[in-house]
Amino acid sequence: MSATAINKPIYSITPFTTLDYPKHLASILWFAKCNMACPYCYNPRIVREKGSISTEEALTFLSTRKGRLDGVVLSGGECTLYPFLEDFCTHIKALGFSIKIDTNGSQPSVIQSLVEQKLIDYIALDYKAPQEKFTTITAHKNFEPFSETLNYLIHSRFPFEARTTLHSDFLTTNDINTIIDDLSRRHYPHTYYLQNYLHVEETLGATKMQQNKFDLSLLTQTLPIELRNF
Repeated sequence: MSATAINKPIYSITPFTTLDYPKHLASILWFAKCNMACPYCYNPRIVREKGSISTEEALTFLSTRKGRLDGVVLSGGECTLYPFLEDFCTHIKALGFSIKIDTNGSQPSVIQSLVEQKLIDYIALDYKAPQEKFTTITAHKNFEPFSETLNYLIHSRFPFEARTTLHSDFLTTNDINTIIDDLSRRHYPHTYYLQNYLHVEETLGATKMQQNKFDLSLLTQTLPIELRNF
């Protein structure tokens, strides 16, 4: 990772959200760069470009939000690629905020360290695609680190959600049912969130609007499913 990426890892800050951290008023810190390249990603600039905000500047901003907000979301890009994330989370916690991270699960050792040091409070884990389509969707060759992260979070009983962004031209009903079956087999104990792709003009893979129909009635009902943006 370059010196710029280390010194200024954050691309931008969303000062306030009521949607991204369940039951919390929060700010979002968007970390630049990602090790995956999902074609429907609506943050192509965050993935491709460099950060412009240092962690010190972010902490200064957060200090002005004490008493107004109670949570911070670390998103991206992929925040777990930042080599000093533990230290950064320690400083955020010292300000009195709860921390949620959005992650693709590709860094299981980082996730395990954050959880065991009690530096984060909630995780949104993106289950991008079933194993046989994982590389096609993410341009990332190895499914196993994600699988390790998922197993760890289930067995540690840490508060988290598994979620999948659905673009019906990339993922079929059978694909989603494969994910549901896998989560059930692993004894995933929470609600599974299925997020409908909402079209924007600028995506990482110049993705078009969905053309295929997706029949929600064909989903396997072996665990609780909640729909977002449908």
